[in-house]
Amino acid sequence: MKNSNKFRRFSRLDPQPISKGMKASLLVADTFQAYNAARLREGCELFAGKMLPRNGLIGVSLTGALVPAGLGKSCLIPLIKAGFIDWIITTGANLYHDIHYGLDMKLYRGSPFLDDVELRKRQIIRIYDILFDYRVLLDTDAFIRQVINGPEFQRSMGTDEFHYLLGKYVYRREKKLGLKDTSLISVAYQYGVPCFTSSPGDSSIGMNVAAMSLAGNKLQFDVNRDVNQTAGIVYDAKRNGRNSSVFILGGGSPKNFMLQTEPQIQEVLGLDEKGHDYFLQITDARPDTGGLSGATPAEAVSWGKVDPKKLPDAVVCYMDSTVALPLITSYAIDKVKPRKPKRLIDHRDRIIQRVASDYKKSPFYKKFLDK
Repeated sequence: MKNSNKFRRFSRLDPQPISKGMKASLLVADTFQAYNAARLREGCELFAGKMLPRNGLIGVSLTGALVPAGLGKSCLIPLIKAGFIDWIITTGANLYHDIHYGLDMKLYRGSPFLDDVELRKRQIIRIYDILFDYRVLLDTDAFIRQVINGPEFQRSMGTDEFHYLLGKYVYRREKKLGLKDTSLISVAYQYGVPCFTSSPGDSSIGMNVAAMSLAGNKLQFDVNRDVNQTAGIVYDAKRNGRNSSVFILGGGSPKNFMLQTEPQIQEVLGLDEKGHDYFLQITDARPDTGGLSGATPAEAVSWGKVDPKKLPDAVVCYMDSTVALPLITSYAIDKVKPRKPKRLIDHRDRIIQRVASDYKKSPFYKKFLDK
């Protein structure tokens, strides 16, 4: 007993037996005690206990084919409706395949061990163990081309505005088909959640936009606006006294695009900032092979991406996002009351004007003019 003070910083490892009907949140809290299970529990506690309170800003980055696997409908949509996601950066592919759900197209649970030559002959597309008919691609392409041919798309715009307008038409099609809350892009439109893509040409959406440009369509993606808009979202939140948190599923370009908001504010614009407050990542990559894009939270501190004072709160869980995200979603919805949506899309012009105004007052701007 004399030595018990040595462990006063730590909780006793004393799990309760799993019982019939145990809720997912209780399962995580009571039985996820060590190794990656413990990191997932810590991630759940960080998200529910520190990231969401006090109206903190929550940005989610998304890579991998998670939306076609159903995680948009099962997890991300409930998180948006609860007010737990304020802005999103994802691959265009996730939003493209999300549109299948909004158009009531059928995706099937399959197997990763099928004969792909035979699937090709039968015009069946495979994403690992997800299957759908080739017509799904053609019909989704036709829908996108029809929508972007409208007059409101004949100009340059940020990807957040583009997806907001596209989501409006997916929402209208859902209503016509008698569907409700099946598409992530539709729900993001309804709740005013900006959805950015860091590489807008790298998906079937971008491919259709490019094809339409050959026919004279005037739609162009304003990537400069995206860089400044995302930085503005973080800057505006921090200047309003809110925490900024990043919830990263996977890695890749969306992860870096989300984290680079802080170097954009500090290094490039010369505005006073300290980095994101809370960092939660789900990944199966490793930093030593170069696969963990943006690397670890500690490395991110060296770039100014993460506030060094908040580094002890950063959590990286090395596991499959398709396993972790449903558990984190269930835990948060059970533990935290719904928040009022921030509807950042409604404030996009004010947000970018604020960061532009402060930049023009900074010494960095004067140095730029002097050159």
